[in-house]
Amino acid sequence: MVRRIKQATYIHERAGWPDFRWDHARISARLVNVRHRQGRLIGRMEGLGFQLRTEAVLDSLTEEVLKSSEIEGEKLDRDQVRSSIARRLGLDIGGLMPMDRDVEGVVEMMLDATQGYDRPLTAKRLFDWHAAMFPTGRSGMSKIRAGQRWAQRLPNNAFVLRKVALTRAKPSIE
Repeated sequence: MVRRIKQATYIHERAGWPDFRWDHARISARLVNVRHRQGRLIGRMEGLGFQLRTEAVLDSLTEEVLKSSEIEGEKLDRDQVRSSIARRLGLDIGGLMPMDRDVEGVVEMMLDATQGYDRPLTAKRLFDWHAAMFPTGRSGMSKIRAGQRWAQRLPNNAFVLRKVALTRAKPSIE
Protein backbone atom coordinates (compact mmCIF):
# COMPACT_ATOMS: atom_id res chain seq x y z
CA MET A 1 0.00 0.00 0.00
CA VAL A 2 1.40 3.35 -1.08
CA ARG A 3 0.73 6.18 1.27
CA ARG A 4 0.65 9.62 -0.31
CA ILE A 5 1.59 12.67 1.63
CA LYS A 6 -0.61 15.65 0.84
CA GLN A 7 1.52 18.54 -0.33
CA ALA A 8 0.68 21.86 1.29
CA THR A 9 -1.24 24.21 -0.97
CA TYR A 10 -1.07 27.29 1.22
CA ILE A 11 1.79 28.48 3.37
CA HIS A 12 -0.22 28.12 6.59
CA GLU A 13 -0.63 24.41 5.80
CA ARG A 14 3.11 23.77 5.91
CA ALA A 15 4.60 22.00 8.90
CA GLY A 16 6.15 24.46 11.30
CA TRP A 17 4.19 27.47 10.04
CA PRO A 18 4.79 30.33 10.88
CA ASP A 19 8.26 29.45 12.18
CA PHE A 20 10.14 29.73 8.88
CA ARG A 21 13.45 27.93 8.44
CA TRP A 22 15.63 27.37 5.40
CA ASP A 23 18.95 25.85 4.46
CA HIS A 24 21.19 28.68 3.27
CA ALA A 25 23.52 26.28 1.43
CA ARG A 26 20.62 24.82 -0.59
CA ILE A 27 19.16 28.13 -1.72
CA SER A 28 22.17 30.43 -2.06
CA ALA A 29 23.16 29.31 -5.59
CA ARG A 30 19.60 29.76 -6.81
CA LEU A 31 19.39 33.18 -5.19
CA VAL A 32 22.62 34.26 -6.86
CA ASN A 33 21.25 33.13 -10.23
CA VAL A 34 17.95 34.96 -9.69
CA ARG A 35 19.75 38.12 -8.58
CA HIS A 36 21.97 37.98 -11.67
CA ARG A 37 18.94 37.62 -13.95
CA GLN A 38 17.18 40.40 -12.08
CA GLY A 39 20.15 42.70 -12.70
CA ARG A 40 20.13 41.90 -16.40
CA LEU A 41 16.41 42.57 -16.60
CA ILE A 42 16.80 45.90 -14.79
CA GLY A 43 19.57 46.84 -17.22
CA ARG A 44 17.33 46.07 -20.18
CA MET A 45 14.45 48.02 -18.65
CA GLU A 46 16.69 51.05 -18.19
CA GLY A 47 17.59 50.84 -21.87
CA LEU A 48 13.94 51.16 -22.87
CA GLY A 49 12.39 54.55 -23.37
CA PHE A 50 10.25 56.02 -20.60
CA GLN A 51 6.97 55.13 -22.36
CA LEU A 52 7.91 51.47 -22.89
CA ARG A 53 9.23 51.15 -19.34
CA THR A 54 6.03 52.68 -17.93
CA GLU A 55 3.93 50.33 -20.05
CA ALA A 56 5.96 47.33 -18.83
CA VAL A 57 5.46 48.35 -15.19
CA LEU A 58 1.73 48.84 -15.74
CA ASP A 59 1.41 45.43 -17.44
CA SER A 60 3.46 43.72 -14.73
CA LEU A 61 1.43 45.20 -11.87
CA THR A 62 -1.83 44.41 -13.65
CA GLU A 63 -0.80 40.76 -14.03
CA GLU A 64 0.34 40.60 -10.40
CA VAL A 65 -3.02 41.86 -9.13
CA LEU A 66 -5.00 39.57 -11.43
CA LYS A 67 -2.97 36.43 -10.64
CA SER A 68 -2.89 37.09 -6.89
CA SER A 69 -6.66 37.50 -6.85
CA GLU A 70 -7.14 34.45 -9.05
CA ILE A 71 -5.25 32.31 -6.53
CA GLU A 72 -7.92 33.24 -3.99
CA GLY A 73 -10.76 32.46 -6.39
CA GLU A 74 -11.47 36.09 -7.30
CA LYS A 75 -11.79 36.96 -10.99
CA LEU A 76 -11.24 40.69 -11.39
CA ASP A 77 -11.90 42.67 -14.55
CA ARG A 78 -8.57 43.25 -16.34
CA ASP A 79 -9.56 46.67 -17.71
CA GLN A 80 -10.69 47.89 -14.29
CA VAL A 81 -7.47 46.69 -12.65
CA ARG A 82 -5.31 48.29 -15.34
CA SER A 83 -7.28 51.54 -15.18
CA SER A 84 -7.07 51.69 -11.38
CA ILE A 85 -3.32 51.11 -11.38
CA ALA A 86 -2.78 53.72 -14.10
CA ARG A 87 -4.84 56.28 -12.18
CA ARG A 88 -2.95 55.64 -8.94
CA LEU A 89 0.41 55.90 -10.73
CA GLY A 90 -0.66 59.11 -12.49
CA LEU A 91 -0.49 57.54 -15.95
CA ASP A 92 -2.67 58.65 -18.83
CA ILE A 93 -3.87 55.54 -20.62
CA GLY A 94 -7.08 57.08 -21.92
CA GLY A 95 -10.56 55.83 -21.19
CA LEU A 96 -10.29 55.47 -17.42
CA MET A 97 -13.29 53.53 -16.22
CA PRO A 98 -15.26 53.36 -12.98
CA MET A 99 -13.94 50.76 -10.53
CA ASP A 100 -15.55 48.18 -8.30
CA ARG A 101 -14.71 48.47 -4.58
CA ASP A 102 -13.00 45.07 -4.75
CA VAL A 103 -10.64 46.24 -7.50
CA GLU A 104 -9.76 49.49 -5.74
CA GLY A 105 -8.92 47.78 -2.45
CA VAL A 106 -6.78 45.05 -3.98
CA VAL A 107 -4.91 47.54 -6.19
CA GLU A 108 -4.32 49.90 -3.25
CA MET A 109 -2.93 47.07 -1.13
CA MET A 110 -0.78 45.65 -3.95
CA LEU A 111 0.74 49.03 -4.82
CA ASP A 112 1.56 49.69 -1.18
CA ALA A 113 3.18 46.26 -0.90
CA THR A 114 5.19 46.51 -4.13
CA GLN A 115 6.17 50.18 -3.97
CA GLY A 116 6.74 50.23 -0.24
CA TYR A 117 8.66 46.96 -0.03
CA ASP A 118 11.42 48.68 1.93
CA ARG A 119 9.07 49.89 4.68
CA PRO A 120 8.57 47.74 7.79
CA LEU A 121 5.72 45.25 7.65
CA THR A 122 3.91 46.29 10.82
CA ALA A 123 0.63 45.09 12.26
CA LYS A 124 -0.88 48.49 11.39
CA ARG A 125 0.20 48.15 7.76
CA LEU A 126 -1.23 44.62 7.54
CA PHE A 127 -4.49 45.77 9.06
CA ASP A 128 -4.62 48.74 6.68
CA TRP A 129 -4.27 46.32 3.75
CA HIS A 130 -7.07 44.18 5.12
CA ALA A 131 -9.33 47.19 5.66
CA ALA A 132 -8.61 48.39 2.10
CA MET A 133 -9.68 45.03 0.70
CA PHE A 134 -12.85 44.93 2.82
CA PRO A 135 -13.98 48.57 3.11
CA THR A 136 -17.55 47.62 4.01
CA GLY A 137 -16.53 45.10 6.68
CA ARG A 138 -18.12 42.34 4.63
CA SER A 139 -16.91 39.54 2.41
CA GLY A 140 -19.85 38.75 0.17
CA MET A 141 -22.79 38.15 2.49
CA SER A 142 -20.62 37.49 5.53
CA LYS A 143 -19.65 40.08 8.09
CA ILE A 144 -15.93 40.12 8.92
CA ARG A 145 -13.72 42.04 11.32
CA ALA A 146 -11.61 43.90 8.79
CA GLY A 147 -8.34 45.49 9.83
CA GLN A 148 -7.88 43.62 13.10
CA ARG A 149 -6.69 40.31 14.47
CA TRP A 150 -8.94 37.30 14.31
CA ALA A 151 -8.73 33.73 15.43
CA GLN A 152 -8.96 30.76 13.11
CA ARG A 153 -8.65 27.02 13.63
CA LEU A 154 -6.23 25.72 11.02
CA PRO A 155 -6.37 22.27 9.38
CA ASN A 156 -3.70 20.86 11.71
CA ASN A 157 -5.92 21.91 14.67
CA ALA A 158 -3.41 24.47 15.84
CA PHE A 159 -5.32 27.45 17.17
CA VAL A 160 -3.48 30.61 16.26
CA LEU A 161 -4.03 34.32 16.20
CA ARG A 162 -3.57 35.39 12.57
CA LYS A 163 -2.87 38.74 11.00
CA VAL A 164 -4.88 38.82 7.80
CA ALA A 165 -3.12 40.69 5.05
CA LEU A 166 -2.50 39.57 1.53
CA THR A 167 -5.35 37.17 1.01
CA ARG A 168 -9.08 37.50 0.89
CA ALA A 169 -9.95 35.98 4.21
CA LYS A 170 -12.72 33.59 5.05
CA PRO A 171 -15.19 35.09 7.49
CA SER A 172 -13.94 35.15 11.04
CA ILE A 173 -15.53 33.25 13.89
CA GLU A 174 -17.88 35.65 15.68
